Amino acid sequence: MHVFYEDDGQFKAGHILSESDASLQVESESGKRSKIKRANALFTFSSPEPAELLKQAEAAAADIDLQFLWECAPQEEFDSPALAAEYYGHPPSPTEQAALLLRLHGAPAYFHRRGKGRYRPAPPDILAAALAAIEKKQKQAAQQQEWVDEMVAGRLPPEIAGMAESLVVRPDKNTMQWKALEAACSRLQKSADRLLLDLGAFPHALALHKRRFLAQYFPRGTGFPEVAVPAPERELPLADAEIYSVDDVTTTEIDDALSVSSLPDGKLRVGIHVAAPGLSVTRGSELDKLARARLSTVYMPGDKIPMQPEAVIQAFSLDAGREVPALSLYAVADPQTGEILESESRVERIVVRENLRHNLLDEVISEAALDDPQADLPYGHWLRPLWRLAQALSARRDAARGKPENNTRVEYSFYLDGDPDDPDTPVRLVPRRRNAPLDRMVAEYMILANNLWGGLLARHGVPGIYRSQQAGRVRMSTQPLPHEAIGVPQYAWCTSPLRRYVDLVNQWQLIAAVDNGVSARLAAPFKPKDADLFAIIGAFDAQYAAWGEFQNTMERYWCLRWLAQQNIQRTTASVLRDDLVRLNNAPLVTRVGGMPALARGTQVEIDLLGCDELTLELECRFIGELAAPAAADLGADEETPGETSADVVDAAELDAVARMPSEAIDAVEAAQPGAVVDESGTEKNKAE
Repeated sequence: MHVFYEDDGQFKAGHILSESDASLQVESESGKRSKIKRANALFTFSSPEPAELLKQAEAAAADIDLQFLWECAPQEEFDSPALAAEYYGHPPSPTEQAALLLRLHGAPAYFHRRGKGRYRPAPPDILAAALAAIEKKQKQAAQQQEWVDEMVAGRLPPEIAGMAESLVVRPDKNTMQWKALEAACSRLQKSADRLLLDLGAFPHALALHKRRFLAQYFPRGTGFPEVAVPAPERELPLADAEIYSVDDVTTTEIDDALSVSSLPDGKLRVGIHVAAPGLSVTRGSELDKLARARLSTVYMPGDKIPMQPEAVIQAFSLDAGREVPALSLYAVADPQTGEILESESRVERIVVRENLRHNLLDEVISEAALDDPQADLPYGHWLRPLWRLAQALSARRDAARGKPENNTRVEYSFYLDGDPDDPDTPVRLVPRRRNAPLDRMVAEYMILANNLWGGLLARHGVPGIYRSQQAGRVRMSTQPLPHEAIGVPQYAWCTSPLRRYVDLVNQWQLIAAVDNGVSARLAAPFKPKDADLFAIIGAFDAQYAAWGEFQNTMERYWCLRWLAQQNIQRTTASVLRDDLVRLNNAPLVTRVGGMPALARGTQVEIDLLGCDELTLELECRFIGELAAPAAADLGADEETPGETSADVVDAAELDAVARMPSEAIDAVEAAQPGAVVDESGTEKNKAE
């Protein structure tokens, strides 16, 4: 004897081995034995064989007209055997009974199940709605399949093209477009962004990289609304000093400058002058809200997305020849020892004599020329005393750190000679050593300002945002803790208020301290333990990291374009660890296939076989080991993440310092357990 039964929502048939009042022992066609409840048995039969019955029933069920069956069925609840008898006009055979059950069960839109073998026809209005939904779903499935077929055939449906950005940034996986794209990707074994790029949804990989970033972080565009910049509410005194700024040729947000004068006793009076947008961009204002939404300027080769509206930059940038508000730090120092004898901060107006540029001065300003009073040196009367004191300041920090700085690695500035949105735009990589005299000089005075101003806030009990490093861990907080890698007792970002929101916040606090002295704590915009200050730190860290990652992506992309434009097929590199190397002629870290285990710093020759501008991967092949490593590269590779030299670059806010790609960071961190890469090679503050 055989039984037709229900198991886990499916109808099955099997041979009865044994039975009891509550259950049956059944053997399926495959020989599997199972125990089923008697309540799940629908009917028993002697012939045909179970497998044949299921086969015949499925064929017969397909021939049953659902609409006719629904019309024939009673309007109330019914048993399937009764309907089978009425439908066939005679007592149904096991095959007919099974066929009707299969048809009823497989049409939930027409028949609602009410128990074992019991159903009720759907009311007309509910049936109509269900059929309309089924038809809609079928049309959607057909449309979705049509899109899949088009993409597999190499054509981009307009409906997919119109959602390309959202499909690679924040896809709604319930949409037909995503489901079609996912199915096409599965068939072609490609990622979504790769398939969309191949189909022409993006004109090139550069556009995809940029639009993905902009869609995620600037969905409403990078522009600013029309804003008015209020003039400072008070009359500011005019500084009597010869002031110059030093920046990269592409810098437009000039936010720091220097002055120096010699005192009769041989001491030097140095002025560090920082743009003062905090006089007009006040806490809670509309301008503040715009800056806080971005938290930092976004840099990339050939382009940038400013933190402040252009009107603010024009009003406060330290452009030569005009009076602009500034927050100035004047420090009297011993140029022999670097000891700071006294310091004073002022809110004033300054006039910058000239905006000096690295590309015009770096080649002619050398250490030898600076140290030789008789050498022909442009701006020598201004540069030489600043350089002499900068060396003394650096030596004092070396003593505090317990070791000298390592500034030997070559950095690169990126220049695009054309449209930054065109991948065919010629790109230039201009090398510059981190220990170039102008770089080191500006670095020292920015460190000095960030150190002394951080101390000023602490003395007056005014909270600020500090950057500290202790036991190798770099963090931002409201506490004036030491920065061991730089060698200073406290370090607060204060010198880039046009480009970085943390500096703007600190400037508000500094202005309050300068204006109010001992009562500054009550007058400052942020009071001690202000929760909003902690919120700013958390938001800044996350967003600054995102901006840095995008900058790294763009620099890596343009490195690959530079290699292609220069038709470089063979080059040399320095080993970092395992199969990871840094190219000697570009700021690019890559893996090299087939490279044997070599010591860190070993110089190797590699072939460049090709690159992928979407994944930013460079395909390389190991050729051989060179005779001797390059001394400069060895010095750079020995530097430990978190050490001072990178912090000096950070503090100096140099132009176009090449970021270390993420692979190198991972490699260095893995090679030196416990090292922290937060400050070394991952930050760039003025890379235009």
